[in-house]
Amino acid sequence: MRRMNSLSMLVGLLLVLGACGGELGATAGLPIPPTSTTTTTNPPTTVEVQDSVSVSEPAPQVLLSNGELVPLFEEFDHDNFGDPTTIDNSWLPMRPGTRMVYEGFTAEDGEVIPHRLVFTVTDLTKVIDGVESVVIWDLDFSDGELVETELAFFAQDDSGNVWRMGEYPEEWEEGEFIEAPTWIAGVAKARAGIAMSRSQRLEAPSYSQGWGPAVDFSDRAFVYEIGTQTCVVFDCFRNVLVIDEFNDEEPGAHQLKYYAEDVGNIRVGWRGDDQSIEELELVEMIQLTPEELVKVREGAMILEERAYILSEDVYGKTDRAQAP
Repeated sequence: MRRMNSLSMLVGLLLVLGACGGELGATAGLPIPPTSTTTTTNPPTTVEVQDSVSVSEPAPQVLLSNGELVPLFEEFDHDNFGDPTTIDNSWLPMRPGTRMVYEGFTAEDGEVIPHRLVFTVTDLTKVIDGVESVVIWDLDFSDGELVETELAFFAQDDSGNVWRMGEYPEEWEEGEFIEAPTWIAGVAKARAGIAMSRSQRLEAPSYSQGWGPAVDFSDRAFVYEIGTQTCVVFDCFRNVLVIDEFNDEEPGAHQLKYYAEDVGNIRVGWRGDDQSIEELELVEMIQLTPEELVKVREGAMILEERAYILSEDVYGKTDRAQAP
């Protein structure tokens, strides 16, 4: 039997969250491995980056496999965030209490597996790299089994761009903890990236979605299509924006994300020769009641308690998330 860490506050929160039930309760009872775990891999580039970069100093450039010469990470102006937790970018709005549920499948080696993702905007905020950020809680299910539970952090600058400030993902398999490849802007040379630009333009250069060299996170994106139409279970949409996301370590694999104005991400697809295929579509979008939002907050805080244990060297250097 696995030895559980002794955390009186965490135990108390687990008891409180018991009323959540269902998908929320599934993550609350996950065991904590007996020792802290920090996942590190080799950086995707040999470029040396200092712990702080002035907004007036250009970021180092890197040559991608497609021949594109781009900044390794986006220049980040800390002074350009007057109201960072009001995220009202029309392509990626994040209102506290919004829950979006996606269903679809993953396919690998000819096996098709049901996939379900629950994305919830909490009412928690957390200061990341000096910027107050909105806390998102994701639950990822494969064939009915919870395989990943994640806290992600976003902030909107004064120009209307939404920034991805970091991620704490816990990966699980058959109830066993695998790893938590955490990256947080401002820690271990990680840098914030653009989750959604205010303006969209075809043929614009790709941009960094975040750069976490300690865990080999170097995802990039570019505008693939503008003004397309698509239908999902939730509704049909026009004037849809399609963003192509890729990682230069896998040059033939591309994930396509479809965004509808005033809604956000409505579909996930793919193109290229990726051997692992994922397709998802929005099936439900609701606004939680105040009581439901409190339970979500409690669940996310339980996950944060584990983060301080499992990612002591990265997440452990951050301030606690704050409730309203």
